[in-house]
Amino acid sequence: MSFTESTGSQRVADYRSPADSAESWLALADGMDTEVAQYFLVSARCGCFMQAARSLNVRPTILRKHLAQLEDQLQRTLFMFKDSSLTLSRDGHQLHVRLLALAHERTLPVIEQPLIRLAVAQTLLHDILGRDLVSLLRRNASLRLEIISLDSDLSLQAVSADVVLWLAGTESPMPRPNFSTTEPQPLARLDYQPYIAKRYSRVTARPEKLDDLADFLLVQWQHERQVDSFRPWNALVEQRLAGVVRLHSYELMLEMIRCSACIGLLPGYMSRYDRGLIALPGLFNQPMQRQVWLAVNDQSQDKAQVQRLVELILSTFEERWDWFQD
Repeated sequence: MSFTESTGSQRVADYRSPADSAESWLALADGMDTEVAQYFLVSARCGCFMQAARSLNVRPTILRKHLAQLEDQLQRTLFMFKDSSLTLSRDGHQLHVRLLALAHERTLPVIEQPLIRLAVAQTLLHDILGRDLVSLLRRNASLRLEIISLDSDLSLQAVSADVVLWLAGTESPMPRPNFSTTEPQPLARLDYQPYIAKRYSRVTARPEKLDDLADFLLVQWQHERQVDSFRPWNALVEQRLAGVVRLHSYELMLEMIRCSACIGLLPGYMSRYDRGLIALPGLFNQPMQRQVWLAVNDQSQDKAQVQRLVELILSTFEERWDWFQD
């Protein structure tokens, strides 16, 4: 077909009676598949295919495929990009009005997502799991997730959750949650060391024995004062008459070590998490260790969303396995 013939055919196709240009194809909306109608309405509302896919908890490719099939079925262009923004075409606006009118007659269902409760030790949430949880939420905007930060044994025993990730002794998961769970699974053993920022500690002046700490400010996260395996460090802090800062914020403690020449107790992976920090080994003869434990609520273990969350946690620790080898 020549360009002229194509243009002429297009003109004939564009010349429709009001009934042809509206009711003849919009009537198809009355019998449109509910899921496809929802894909169209959410995409129109979001003005972004990626955000619409997140909201619907589907892959963007699946969303675009269904919308392309809808355009083929209706023989209409429903979306267009204008100034890099996704907008509805004229036909898209007409379909949008029709579907909204139909929505008053038949309510499009909202697929309820189960509420998943994740209880996780505050340090693990901040250092290890936080980034992957953000990625999970970026992919799934319809997820119903409650994240509970655990900062003590008391909060662990008082919590009710579907998935629990906590710190306890290396040989036993005690104390553990008070509700019935699957057998606790050990994920990683953490060795704790005093840490200081590299920029505040020249190699020749770094502390090599406890007496060398006299000229340094020590910082302690208060929630670790009762940790039995940290007794050597806690005893050192308790006997200090000066040069001590006690904090209830883990994030602020990290910031003080980074920026205030403080020395604080941190897990051995910290130099991987923040390369500006360096461990001070050999100051204590007794090792200071904790174990990461994972357990799932017995009543929740068969839920698909819970299983996916557990898989994410296991994958995160597997990817960072070298963090825990030192």
